[in-house]
Amino acid sequence: MKANKERIETHISDLSAFTATPNQGVTRLTYSKEDVQARKYIKAKMNEYGLDVREDGLGNIFGKLQGTKKDAPSVLVGSHFDSVPHGGAYDGPSGVVAGLEVAALFQEKNLTPTYPLEIIAMIEEEGARFGGGLMGSRGITGTTDAEELNHTKDKDGVSVAEAMRDIGLDPTLSKQRDPQTIKAFLEMHIEQGPVLEEKDIAIGVVEGIVGLSQLEVTIQGQAGHAGTTPMDRRSDALVTAANIIAKLPAIAAEEGEGTVITVGRHEVFPNGANVIPEKVIFSVDIRAGKEEHMQSAIQKTKDFITSFEGQGMQISMEQSLYMQPKTLNQHIHSLLQNACNQLDISYLPMNSGAGHDAMVFADVTDVGLIFVPSKDGISHAPEEWTDTKDLANGADVLFQTAMKLTETT
Repeated sequence: MKANKERIETHISDLSAFTATPNQGVTRLTYSKEDVQARKYIKAKMNEYGLDVREDGLGNIFGKLQGTKKDAPSVLVGSHFDSVPHGGAYDGPSGVVAGLEVAALFQEKNLTPTYPLEIIAMIEEEGARFGGGLMGSRGITGTTDAEELNHTKDKDGVSVAEAMRDIGLDPTLSKQRDPQTIKAFLEMHIEQGPVLEEKDIAIGVVEGIVGLSQLEVTIQGQAGHAGTTPMDRRSDALVTAANIIAKLPAIAAEEGEGTVITVGRHEVFPNGANVIPEKVIFSVDIRAGKEEHMQSAIQKTKDFITSFEGQGMQISMEQSLYMQPKTLNQHIHSLLQNACNQLDISYLPMNSGAGHDAMVFADVTDVGLIFVPSKDGISHAPEEWTDTKDLANGADVLFQTAMKLTETT
């Protein structure tokens, strides 16, 4: 029995309707009204497929199919269901849908695993509401603590706990999970790049994931009148920020080895057309495939930014996220390849230039990650699209691998 394409397509379509920006892409921020709608849908499908459903102290959703081995660790399958603003329907939800499809196939084949199977749908991977990203998986693995979460607020000053309570979730429940209860984690994700489509290959079997760091930089200058303040008497925070940002691509190029640096978000205060900017806050995203290049690029970036301190400028930086480059488990990598061969599905070993929940789980358990093609390599945009047959191929590979890992006969 293979994955049901119609069922997969229905799930993707239904979930994409839970957006704050209809006809302008998917905008589903964590703990929003749209989160609640998607959450209800996912839990209903988990129940429909015979899973025991619960939510943890961050609102991550777990649907468990009990195994025959007492107190055995679970094989987790899933991804995240939040989005970036005006994003696509596939980044994250496709992995959740693949997990749901694995559960549906277990049910239809009346399979009972030896080790439990758990389908998971995680929150705030993108960091679009609370910054940093990967919050759901970091909570599960214990790489973020309660104190950090208590101080984490969105741009409106709403804390994680407050936002959870607003939608009926309980932030006092346990967040971290004992690693001994996790046997493995499997994730399917769209590639978010052009390689698989250009090579006409169905599956990317990921060998490693780049390291990822995010800085939040604040430049504090002095506001003034745009017409009456001489140029040589200004402390213009936006000019300083622009000078910094313009240099960052050269730092990445100097480091080489695929290192990339991106400024994707900035805010200007007071943001008036005739007011000299007093303060600028901007993000810096740094990625590299090797630890030494990550550390070097971070230090060069920090040194360059702090060199603008003084002469009317105050600069502060906070590192909101740091994840080391990860090499994924070779045994599970082999199981994924064997599943592709068994199903006669083409595959390509590859590395990931994007961060994923899989990289967080890799610190505490064995992890497998596969990619499916993205049309024209487009992601984080309304045009993001993956063919249903490719999603079904990915679900089939996860199903075969999950049967092996749960020791289902």
